[in-house]
Parts: sequence; structure tokens; C-alpha cells
Amino acid sequence: MIAKILKKDDENFTINQLMDEVKKNPRINECGAIFSFEGIVRGKEIDKTTVKMDLTTPDIEKTQVELEEIINDIKDKYGVVEIGVVHYVGEFKPSDPLFLAVVAGPSRVETRDALKEVIERVKYELDFKKEEHTEDGTNIIMSGG
Repeated sequence: MIAKILKKDDENFTINQLMDEVKKNPRINECGAIFSFEGIVRGKEIDKTTVKMDLTTPDIEKTQVELEEIINDIKDKYGVVEIGVVHYVGEFKPSDPLFLAVVAGPSRVETRDALKEVIERVKYELDFKKEEHTEDGTNIIMSGG
């Protein structure tokens, strides 16, 4: 398992580096699928333009433990071999990556389903606060938004 909550400028992972880490699992030869997801900051929507975003969590260590619990639960539920997640906190500009996830599993069905659950549970269960700074002001979005 690779689970990291990182301050944006402390350590930099790309989706390719995370995939390479997942592939180091000694059971990778049991896998027939690897799915990845890179969540980035959206700059333009119909009614607003985001200039920057601040993403925080009140307790990085607690959020890290909760992330590990989510990953372990999903690995057990779907029988996938490896899950890697990197979630950043800090200040971001449009198109900056904030969330990386890679799942390796026996076949595409459970691997895809596991990735979907990783994405949704991280979004809705971890305690993150987003402050979107737009051309019209600041919007605060709590976990799940």
C-alpha cells in the first residue's frame, strides 16, 4: 500500500511515479489490470473561473491514518493486489494535480470498481477543506464537495 498525504512542495509524485511504485508489489504478476486517476484543479466552469485553490486538512496524521484504513478496506473488499494514493494539501493553480490514485488487480472489473470507490471515499470521508479563490471572491467547500 502506498498512502501519502503530502504538502504540495514537500514531495512531488507524478501519476507515472505512483504507477511505478504500485508495480513494485511482488504480486504484480497476478494482475491483469492497472487503472489510474489524476484529479486536477478545475480552472473554468460555466459560472466561475478559479484563480487558485487552498486545500487543507486540520490534522495531517489523522487524515493519513484514515486514508490507510480506506485503502485496506477497499483492498479486502475487491481483492485487488495494490493501491497507491497520493493526496496533496497546499496552494494550487488550475491544472495542478491534487489527488493521484492507482489500483492494480486481477481483472478490469474489480480493479475499476476499486478505483471508483477509492475516489469517492477519499472525496467524501476524509476531512479536507477547499478554498476556491475565484474572480468573484472565495468559496469554501468542505469534504464531499
